[in-house]
Formats: sequence, C-alpha cells, structure tokens
Amino acid sequence: MKFLKATLLTSIATAAFTSPLHAQNQDTADERNTAAVDPSERIIVTGTRAANRTVADSPVPIDVLSAEILTQSGYTETNRLLAQQVPSFNFPQPSITDGTDVVRPATLRGLSPDQTLVLINGKRRHTTALLNINGSVGRGSSAVDINLIPAIALNRVEVLRDGAAAQYGSDAIAGVINFQLSDRREGGQIKINYGTYVTRVSGIEEVTGVAPGATGPTVRADGTYVLNTTGEDRKVTDGQTITIAGVFGLPLAQEGHVTLSAQYQYREPTNRSGYDPRRQFPLVNGAPDAREFTFDRLSHRYGDPMTRDLNLFMNAGLPLAGDAAELYAFASYGNRDGQSAAFYRTAGDARNVLAIYPEGFLPLINTELDDRAGTVGLRGEVGGGFRYDLSAGHAENDFDFLISNTLNRSFGPASPTRFDSGGLRYRQTLVNLDLSKDLPFGFANSVTASAGAEYRREAFQIRPGENGSFAGGTFGGASGSQGFPGFAPVIGGQQVDQERSRHNVSAYAELDASITGAFNLQLAGRYEDYSDFGSDWNGKVAARFAPFDGVALRGSISTGFRAPSLQQQFFAAQATNNVNGQLLETVTLPVDNPIAIALGATPLRPETSVSYSAGVVLQPLRRVNLTVDVYQVSIDDRIVVTENLSASRDAAGNPSGGNPGRAIAEILNNAGFRTTNAARFFVNGLDTRTRGVDVVGTYGVDIGAAGSLTLTAGFNYNETKLERILAAPGPLASVPGVVLFGRQEQLRLTSGQPKDKINLSLDYEQGMFGLTARGTRYGEVFAAGGELGPAGSGIFNDLRMAPKWVVDLELRARADEMVEFSVQTICWMNTPIWCRWVKREQRQMALRSFTRPQAISSRSRSTLRSDSTVDSCMDVCRFSFRGRTHWGYRTTNEVVALVAMKFLILRSKPVLHASSQTEGAASAWHRGRATATADHQPGRALAASPPGAAQLLTMLHPKTRTTIPAAAALD
Repeated sequence: MKFLKATLLTSIATAAFTSPLHAQNQDTADERNTAAVDPSERIIVTGTRAANRTVADSPVPIDVLSAEILTQSGYTETNRLLAQQVPSFNFPQPSITDGTDVVRPATLRGLSPDQTLVLINGKRRHTTALLNINGSVGRGSSAVDINLIPAIALNRVEVLRDGAAAQYGSDAIAGVINFQLSDRREGGQIKINYGTYVTRVSGIEEVTGVAPGATGPTVRADGTYVLNTTGEDRKVTDGQTITIAGVFGLPLAQEGHVTLSAQYQYREPTNRSGYDPRRQFPLVNGAPDAREFTFDRLSHRYGDPMTRDLNLFMNAGLPLAGDAAELYAFASYGNRDGQSAAFYRTAGDARNVLAIYPEGFLPLINTELDDRAGTVGLRGEVGGGFRYDLSAGHAENDFDFLISNTLNRSFGPASPTRFDSGGLRYRQTLVNLDLSKDLPFGFANSVTASAGAEYRREAFQIRPGENGSFAGGTFGGASGSQGFPGFAPVIGGQQVDQERSRHNVSAYAELDASITGAFNLQLAGRYEDYSDFGSDWNGKVAARFAPFDGVALRGSISTGFRAPSLQQQFFAAQATNNVNGQLLETVTLPVDNPIAIALGATPLRPETSVSYSAGVVLQPLRRVNLTVDVYQVSIDDRIVVTENLSASRDAAGNPSGGNPGRAIAEILNNAGFRTTNAARFFVNGLDTRTRGVDVVGTYGVDIGAAGSLTLTAGFNYNETKLERILAAPGPLASVPGVVLFGRQEQLRLTSGQPKDKINLSLDYEQGMFGLTARGTRYGEVFAAGGELGPAGSGIFNDLRMAPKWVVDLELRARADEMVEFSVQTICWMNTPIWCRWVKREQRQMALRSFTRPQAISSRSRSTLRSDSTVDSCMDVCRFSFRGRTHWGYRTTNEVVALVAMKFLILRSKPVLHASSQTEGAASAWHRGRATATADHQPGRALAASPPGAAQLLTMLHPKTRTTIPAAAALD
C-alpha cells in the first residue's frame, strides 16, 4: 500500500506543479430542467472539478437523482428514497438498540456507515454525536444522519460510487453522496402524506388468554404458560404517519434567491412482538396469581419507534459585481423527538420494585436530537480565469436521553420513575478554499487544474446524567435507570465528561484533462495532518477511453483513509451491579483509560484503503445508457469495538473459575482494578476486502401524444471477506480462549447485509396523468444468532432470510398547474386482501424451514427469534400544491380544494402497511420475520443480569415448544 501511495502521489505531484489551480464549481441546474434532460447528459459537480463534466463522460461511476425522481414515492425518509434508486445503497432499520432506533445509519457498497462521505452543496456534512454501540449494522460507527435532509429541500442528489479520499478527505472510502439544495427563486410546493400501518403477522396467531389447567394456567415443561389462540394470524393497525413538507423561493435583489424548505413528520410506534408466555407475577401461597389470566401479553414493543421530526433548510445566493462573484449561504435546523422501548420487566423480575410497578413495567427510552448547521461563502472568477470558492461553516449535533416508566432498583420504593440519563455533543467547524483554472494546452482538448486547502476542528463531549440515573443505592440490585443507565462523569476511574477536541489541516491538488475527445485522465492527491494521530496522504488516478461512439471504458485506482472519530476514541459508558454486596462495573472505555490500557488498548490509527474499479459505458442509442462497473475495496486496520472482556472472581474478589475469565481477573486485579467486572474498547481489529459489481441502465423515450416513458434498472452484487483479525494485544495475548471480535459480529459484517440487490423503475407521463412503478429485490441476509447451550457447544441459533421484493406504485393526477393528487401503494412479498395475487405456495416458500424459535445467549447479547412473516401493502395518499409565482396568495376556491382533498383522504382511509422488523442488519430488507433482541445497555454485561432473567422472554410461536438453556441471560 505504501508503494502504491508513493507511485500515485509522484505522478500527481508532477502534474499538479506544472499547472495553476482550480476550484469546484457549485452551480446547479434548475430542478425542472434537471428532470427533463437525458440522464447521461447531466452536468455533474461531484468527483470532478471540471466545469462541464457530464454523467456519460465521467471516468468513475456516478448516479444523479433529480428531486422529481426522489419525491415520486410512498416513502418520505430520504434514506429509503435513496435505497430505492441506488443499487449499492442500503438502509438498515434496527430495533431495541437504544439511540440507533431513531438515528438509523445507511451504508454504501456494504461498507460501514462512516466510510461514506456526505456533502451538502459540495461541503462536508457533520456526523451525529451518537455512537452506534449496540447490535446493528454499523456497530461502532458515528455517521451522518441523512434523514435530517428532507427530499423537498433538494434539487438533486449525486452519488459517487468510488473511493474519493484524495479529492475530499477522510471518510470517502466507499464513495461520496452530494446533496444539492434547491435554488428556486420563485414559486413553491406543498406536499402532504398520510397513512397507517396495517399488518398481518403470518405464523403468530391472535391470543385470547391463558389456557386454564386444574390448579391454574396450563404449564409447559419449560415453565411457560400455554396460550389460547383464535387460529387467525395476528393483525396489527398502528404506526399512523403524517408528513407535511413545503418549499418556496423568494427573489433576492435582481438575480439572487432565498429558498426555504420545511418538513414536519409524526410517526406513531409500530409493534411486531409476539405474546409473552412467561409467568408474570410472583406466586401467591405457591399458586399462580389470578392476574395471569388477565395480563396483556403483548407487553413488549418491537418495531419502529415513535418519532416527531422538524427539519428546516435555507439556501441563498446573491450575485455581486455584475455576476463576477456570488455570495452564498445555506443553513439547516433539525429536531427529532423519539421514543423506543427496552424489554418488559415482569412483576416478579428481580429488577422490579413491586411497590412502584405491581404489574411490571416497560422502560421507555426517550431521545431528543437537536441539529444546527450553517455555511457562508464567496465564489467567483478573477483575472486570468481563476475561479475561487472560499467558505466557512459550523455545525452542532446534540443527542439526549430521558428514560421514563423506569426505576433505579438500588433505590428501592423511593426510586423516581423518570431520569435524565445525559447525552452526547458533537461540534464541527470547517474553513476551506478551492481554486481552479482551465489551461490552454495545445496537445489537449481541455485541461482543468485545481488545488485547495481546508481546516477542520471537531469536538466531542459526554453530558452526564442526573445522579440517580447512574448511582447506586442501599436496596441492592442494579444501579442506574432501567433500560438505559445514565452517563456518569467518572467511568473506570477517569473523568469522561470533559470536551475532547482535535483539528486537522489538509491540502489537495487535482488535474482533469481531456487529452482527446476519446480519452480523459484524472489525477488527484491529498495530504492531511491531524493533531491527534498524525498525517496521511492519498492519491487517485482515473481514466476514461472511448474507442468509438457508444462505447467507453473507464477505471480508477485510489488510496483512501478514515480518521478514527472522536466518538470512537472517547465514548464511555457504564452499568453497575450489586453482586454479593460488591458493586461491580461493566464499562465501555476510551482507549486512553487506564483500565483499557491495562488490557492492551493502544491509540487508534486511521483506517486505510486501496480501491480499484473498472467499467464499461454503452450508449447504443440516444437516451439509452448502460454502465457496468466492477470494484474492489481493501481496508486495513478497520476500527471495531471488542467483545465484553469479562473477569471471573469469587465472593472475596479473587480470580476464580476457568479461562479466559480467570486470567482477565488476574490482569485487572494486578493493575488495581478489582471492581471492574467487564470492559470493552475500540481497536484497529480487522483487515477486509470487499468486491462487487454495479450495473445501471436507463432508457427514455418520447411516445408523442401517448406521453413519455423512462425505464431504469440497477443491480449490485457485493461480498466482504475478513482478511485478518487482530490477535489479542498486550497482556491479553497470553490469555487462553480470549475472543476480541466474536462470531456474531464477524458474520454481521460479512453477511448482515444483502449480497445482491435489484432496482427496477418505470416513469410514465401523459398530459395531466403520471405513473411511477418501482420494484426492489433485496437478496438473502444471514442473521447470526447466539450460541445455544454452554459455550463451546458449536450450535448456534442462526437464521437465513430469503430474498424479498418491495414494489412501489404511484398514480398522479394534476388538476392544473397548482394542484396534484397522488396515491402510492407499496407491497412487500406476501401481501393480504387485494394483493392476494401472490400465491400461497410462494408465501410458504418465504417462510423457509426455520420453525423452532429459541432463546439465545452469548457473552454480549441475547436474541429471541420466531418464525413469522408479514403480509404487507402500503397505500399512501399525497397531494401537492405547485406554483411558480405568488402561491402564498390563494383564492377561496383553492382553499376549499385543500379542505376537500383532506376530507377525501380521511374518508378513503389509505393504509401504510407495515412490515415485520428484524434485528439489526436484516430489518431494512427482510420484512418476513420478527426478531427481538435484549436491550443491551452500553457497557452492560449479561453475566451481571439479575436472577430470573434467563426465563423465556417473548416472540414464541404459539405452536412450538422450546427449552431454555440454563445459561441464557437477558437484560
């Protein structure tokens, strides 16, 4: 890799120092024109700094999505919209993963969410403060929250599917997504979507109560109760969702603009859990409590969280000095309130206090995200054709936890039921300068040279929760708020609530040359220096060659890197348990914590990559475009979080039992940390290789009076392989049987996302009517389960989920230039009622052969699976007001039309048909099986769970039997 970097940088430096400098052109086309042109002829601004590069001319693969394409869908989340359009883009939707339930990261080319760089108007977008630390795709990452960018605010989106760290800096290993904001200066648009989830959960029958026996409920061999069922699949109506979005433009002076966008969305929670057959109440004189017969056994919540979102965007531009320069600014504000759940604590659970919750309780994790960002800049052209772009921006992201319907068990009956559990803070300040110039070289058609520099400062901070959210009391049991313990100011003997910051400076040079009409060459190099870990430099070479009209070959080779985030370096959390009168900590530690250092932690290094791509572009006819690109991305030193490294001690705190627990206890005790029960931290733990292929085809045709038709198809195949797993570092190297990165996390990385994906779409317009049909097929996903029985048994509760199609159909009608009404229907494979065209034998095939749900236990997580699929359709009604001028001044007739539309929607009762949510990686794609996971708290070791937690939780299929392993322990 070092040789490759040196070779690339040498060639790039030679070219750069013979040429003046260039800056990126940020001009964007009007959205109405963007939607109308041949997709291959659209001018792009991502992946190149030449002013006239088109999609067809690009030496690297890039997708351009217009605002019209994005908004012609039943979905309103930007992540879902991109997943419909970009074959290698995926959007997992985990549940019971604390904050990750409401800030769900997306992935490109199967890589980590933080390995894709996100830009807005060509400027780096900040990440969230949240660290995804629980069991989901992207575990251990902090990524950009793309759902804070509403589609209504966009002119278009450019997705660069190629490594671009040499051009844009850290994080651009998988590619770059550039969101171009709408720049309209007149007119506006309002859109309203409404729906509700209506779901049939196949294989989970409706329960009417507990089956009575001779002396109480009928008890199975495993201690759970037999439940009476109706014989009909469970039907659920929930998740009512309303989205109101609008955008309008205002003229600023003679040629300037101010474009304002807003979106409000409220979504009620969904619940796809099964019925809980456990004994809920303590025995009364040795007999079951009578309340067992009346208890609502849908006590858990598994599915989408409740969310309430408000997102505001402003984009402004003002030409100066007769169009020689432009002053521009854009800003955003986002607020999201979310509520998800932990697992239900039964009345008899050791974590419950009967005096507070006589029937048990479901802890609720309430979160609030507050996001603010703004950028101002000046761009233009000075003498000699030098183009410049100077900008400065600042962003802040706050994420807070408020836990309700909970308690601190160690406080006993005096415990509050609500706690402020603290939060996380992230700040980013950015200043950059881009310069460019077109050079008159006689031997080349055109040459654009560019260079620039950037300064970035980042800061991260943990806000401690109130004392009761983490402190221990005198009543015994676990300390802290149930469901999510608060952040403590001191963890592992180290103060963790101080602000941590760093800065970096970078410089780049780039040359983009059309040597002839048939051959284009692109060279780029970048140097970055970070205040915390040092410097890195990267290079890229890309070329395109068209031997004859209609056929072009292209390819690239590049190196890249991703700096370890401040969240990965300094996140800390703990849970404290009272074990035999001794308070023991289970902790997630920064790498500079003395406990982590005692176990072998070292400062994190950047991830480094080498990317190769090669492709062919075919344009046999006008408006027909087909691209095929193969790629390989090799990443060294990927940053991952270790498994919980648990110590085994006796009642006196001395090492006991077998290894690795005994040896870990010896290491910790020798270092003076006798109360640390388990610890984990981040390491540069893996080398991986990802290979794949992207195929994208488009065809547009004007069929005269019959209208116009556009067809699009995309295919992605992607496979990741583990090339190396870090050997245990430091003292852990001599510990027998220690595992740093376990089987479940390895498989989540290599098999937790679909290996293949197909996108198909059809857009038809004829006069006042329009039709959009989209189909997406998600390939098989392998969900690794925990080990059944004692460690070393080699039997795992794994689940393979079959491929699924998702079909989205929209019908539109425009009454005039001002009003548009549309209805969308989204169907998943296995659909009910009028979607019964799916044959029953097909639905049975989707069930696969997994019929035996089990409780699963591992050191870090427990999961309970069941055999259930969902028959699903989604109908969404939407209507829009479009206007070019003065739409804010409406006549009485227009207002009446709005009221009538609302009434029509409510009377027709459109349904947003929900899907089953599966754990972590699988949830975005496989809507067939419900999966429940323990609410694994940050730093919480299951070994420290209280007695009785090994009971069966939920999601049991009513017609099956199961035996719960003695070692199973659920939070």
